[in-house]
Amino acid sequence: MSRSPRPFAVIFDRDGVLNVDTGYAFDPARLEWMPGARAAVARVNRVGAVAVITTNQSGIGRGYYTEDQMHAFHAEMLRQLAVEGARIDRIYFAPHHEAAPDPRYRVADHPDRKPNPGMLLKALADFAVAPSDAIMIGDKASDMEAARRAGVTGYLYSGGDLDAFLAGRLATLMGTDVS
Repeated sequence: MSRSPRPFAVIFDRDGVLNVDTGYAFDPARLEWMPGARAAVARVNRVGAVAVITTNQSGIGRGYYTEDQMHAFHAEMLRQLAVEGARIDRIYFAPHHEAAPDPRYRVADHPDRKPNPGMLLKALADFAVAPSDAIMIGDKASDMEAARRAGVTGYLYSGGDLDAFLAGRLATLMGTDVS
């Protein structure tokens, strides 16, 4: 399918949407994909839409793991996606927590931390995508609230085959078949 002249974007939450939420996932050796997640990213790529991740990572702020460890986890995600011919165009993360021991991360209600829309707004601006031309796939109320505040349609994913979940929603966004 050829790319539409108008940019579209799918904004994925990470834990519980793309990878199994094990509680503060950061170890690349323990990466476990949600069913259909890699196929969903590949579908987004095939139709020419932008694929991004926006993820709260308070485990960094809380001192459970480092930014370098999170980046290693993301590198493994990207590596495994590339093996299947899929890619994520950019990953946005919010490491902040109001009780962080490290003052760099100690921020109450940071504008990037969902339910605030900062990460989504950055993604839209970075890729010149209108909010009406983007969807957010998340598994928590905070994801849906961030989408609402950014003017993006949010879809609450509660498990199952992510590719099947995404297919119809992506077709509605783009106004065309996306199989």
